[in-house]
Amino acid sequence: MAIFRSLCAKFEHIMIAFLQGNFVQLTPAKLIVDVGGVGYEVNISLNTYEAISKKEKGLLHTYLHITENSQVLFGFFDQQEKELFLQLISVSGVGASTARMMLSGMQPEEIIRAIVQGDARQLEQIKGIGKKSAERLVLELRDKLSKINMSNNPAGGFALANKNTPHQDAVQALVSLGIQKAVAEKAVDKIIQSEGAALSLEALIKAALKHC
Repeated sequence: MAIFRSLCAKFEHIMIAFLQGNFVQLTPAKLIVDVGGVGYEVNISLNTYEAISKKEKGLLHTYLHITENSQVLFGFFDQQEKELFLQLISVSGVGASTARMMLSGMQPEEIIRAIVQGDARQLEQIKGIGKKSAERLVLELRDKLSKINMSNNPAGGFALANKNTPHQDAVQALVSLGIQKAVAEKAVDKIIQSEGAALSLEALIKAALKHC
């Protein structure tokens, strides 16, 4: 524990504010950015995936999340989404994975609107957000988020095609978001059966999230 505290103290002064380079791999939950020959694995939300899915290179705003057991890099297509992510994880009981889940299940503007308007019930529809967490988000962030201007100003990104089917990609994305594979597969199957296979990958993942 003492060693961990020492390492954390050192990392407090390390800030990876953004990454700019070529984007080598893309899934709805993760990407690899090639910066000068070094590949950085970055966790992303479905919101960021939608914003950058037509690009091959660019800039991502990043946040290095450090815990006792891991160091995870999160990436965001613009500074506003990053700031919202940081606000969300500042609330007790809302971890980085939950915040990413929120940004995958709702648009940033929708999250802000729900919090500012005190609509805790809408927040409860997101996996991992219970009644107490939703109420705490409203209580702690209502005033702060009412001052945020969420403009649509993408700051770069990438996309590469892969050989997986939409079903496989959707399941993989849900698993990366922390959902058990069996649950993810069942949810994706249910959406495909009810909506058909014509849904975009983004729409399929969003719809499946509501059934996980």
